[in-house]
Amino acid sequence: MIGKRIRHLNRYRDIAVALTRHGFGFIVEELDIFHFLSLPHKAGGAAQKDEKYSIAERIRLVVQDLGPTFIKLGQIASTRSDIIPDHIIAELQKLQDQVAPFAFDEVQKTLESQLRITMADTFSRFESEPLAAASIGQVHLAVLQDGQPVAVKIQRPGIGQTVRTDLEILQNLAVLAEARFKWAKQYQIHRMAQEFSRALRDELDYTIEGHNAEKIANQFKKDPHVHVPKVYWEYTSKKILTTEFVEGIKLNDPDRLLSHGYEPQRIAERFMNAMLHQIFMEGFFHADPHPGNLMVLPGEVLTFIDFGLVGRLTPAMKRHFANLIIALLLQSSEGVIRAILGMRLVQPDVDMTELRRDIDMLRDKYVGIPFHEISLGESVNDLLNAAYRHQVQVPSEFVLLGKTLITAEGVVRQLDPDISIIEIAEPFGRLILKERLNPKSIMENLKEDWFQFSDILAQLPQHVRDLISLVRGGTVDVSIPEFDMLLNKLDRIGNRIAFSIVLLSFSIVMTGIIVVFSLNRQRSLFWHMPVLEIGALTALIMFGWLIHSIFRSGRF
Repeated sequence: MIGKRIRHLNRYRDIAVALTRHGFGFIVEELDIFHFLSLPHKAGGAAQKDEKYSIAERIRLVVQDLGPTFIKLGQIASTRSDIIPDHIIAELQKLQDQVAPFAFDEVQKTLESQLRITMADTFSRFESEPLAAASIGQVHLAVLQDGQPVAVKIQRPGIGQTVRTDLEILQNLAVLAEARFKWAKQYQIHRMAQEFSRALRDELDYTIEGHNAEKIANQFKKDPHVHVPKVYWEYTSKKILTTEFVEGIKLNDPDRLLSHGYEPQRIAERFMNAMLHQIFMEGFFHADPHPGNLMVLPGEVLTFIDFGLVGRLTPAMKRHFANLIIALLLQSSEGVIRAILGMRLVQPDVDMTELRRDIDMLRDKYVGIPFHEISLGESVNDLLNAAYRHQVQVPSEFVLLGKTLITAEGVVRQLDPDISIIEIAEPFGRLILKERLNPKSIMENLKEDWFQFSDILAQLPQHVRDLISLVRGGTVDVSIPEFDMLLNKLDRIGNRIAFSIVLLSFSIVMTGIIVVFSLNRQRSLFWHMPVLEIGALTALIMFGWLIHSIFRSGRF
């Protein structure tokens, strides 16, 4: 670690100076950086000088002083409302990623070396002035030889090494912070730094963004109202991204939409449907749907651009998220608790009584509020904040999802203040329920649960031996959450088996009744009675009662 510090001595000095300048010199002292930087102790003076600024403002100023890497990290951090206070989030959201463009000579050099082409032979036109310039790269309008307009994103020269150096230093500082600050260890600063670093490293590889764009494009290939620009892979590399150029009206300009004859309400509903489809049905979604990344083309066709930040949800995550939302909207505290426990995120030392009390308070917040006034994103964030207060380890994917929903809701409410997000989400809830009742899905889930249960059974003898050893040694440490998880898993497996058996029995009984009465041509007492209808109704009532009981238990 010392060798790495010495190698990046100048950058460590920049960070120390920025912290000290804005009143955070005590952090430099506590992190013990002075011993190899030989900087003057100015923390007290700097803090006095910056008294006119709040702590949140001074944090933003530090980030701005440290340049591109830290600005991008600050923007990513502004999505983590579960672990960063609101007043700091508000300041981080002010960070601007607009910088002076780099020279066109560098653009041509990077383009030709990366793609191994000559600009003149590939493009009939290439604008020297960029459409936009940011810390990581800039975008130019160009035209291919066949006349196709394209947007060419080119990475800033040397930015890769700068970012990697800053991220390495950030990781070292996070380790030092956790060793010296209790709050840093509590907030798992090192883990946060790793997550932010991974997101930023992905942004340095433009092929990842290209694949993200294609994946989302495939989700809407049968939907004529949603468009994703085509990626030109022959002109794309890790440092170059070439896509179809689209020009439309941004979603944050409702007056211009109206002047072109577009209906903002219909566009808002179309956009929200597209986002919910990505989240609930696909489990892969555009995670930065701000108005700058959304346009409307002729025919009210919605266009997504910039796929550097995406969210992913596994089938299990989608199921748990749906359970959370349904339980929250039904104002069921027990349902929320069951969903959280089902995710296996609760640590053994969590005070379940206090967690349940906070969930009850959250439920009361939505009592009596009409569905059209409920913010789906805000309710998710409220839930995540409550979970984090009790040190429930919420997956970063859920946090990103909450931020995405809030951003999307802000866009649609600007277009249509009276829109009901819950009403738009309702059909997706029905689709999810239908998918769960699909026999194929039931068998796949049952198979998955059986494999997990067999693993638990295989480890059970060893756990019993360990428990006996602890008892003999006079020390017993029984993990109740794990035992509860086992019971919960057994209940779910049992319920699914019961569901499958009853479904099969119901089908067999009904088939038998139909066949018997079709073949029996003799008149009898039963023939004059509506046996088929009575049998069907009785079986249907029993079937419905079983389904209601299983779903009410939350262990399906």
